[in-house]
Amino acid sequence: MQRFETGQTGVRRDVHRSGRVWSEHALRVVADTSEALVAACAPGAETRWPAMYVRARADGDRSVRTEAFDAMATGTWELTDAVWQETGLLLWKPPAAWLSVNAFYTCAGLRNWYVNFEHPTRRTTAGFDTFDLAVDLVVAPPTCPAGSGRTKTSTRTCGGSAS
Repeated sequence: MQRFETGQTGVRRDVHRSGRVWSEHALRVVADTSEALVAACAPGAETRWPAMYVRARADGDRSVRTEAFDAMATGTWELTDAVWQETGLLLWKPPAAWLSVNAFYTCAGLRNWYVNFEHPTRRTTAGFDTFDLAVDLVVAPPTCPAGSGRTKTSTRTCGGSAS
């Protein structure tokens, strides 16, 4: 299996069942082990996305994003150059898993966890191919300070009192 060096650029591509590329995203390799490929990117990283998706982001019109998915279903989209914006990303992708676990950061810290359901990776010389299944799980970070005793199943608030 192709291994990547720490610091190397790897390209994550979403490749549609037709063989056409749906998106490309430049990532910086943090670690590449038998357990997972760990990669990161910062605002300004190069991407290529469907033109409709880029327009939806620029206009703030989510209905156009839905049209982009319709275009994917029919195989009629065009890619356009873009850049990653707003958040830092840390991605953890086990080789045979049908998901990746992503942490999104802002200057204030962890914004959210994001589980992206996607095809297992197929390594390439430039990075890896997968395909986003358009099913996601977004998890807000804990709001309690470290050591507050809050657990996933707890009903206690950050102050320690029961709710």
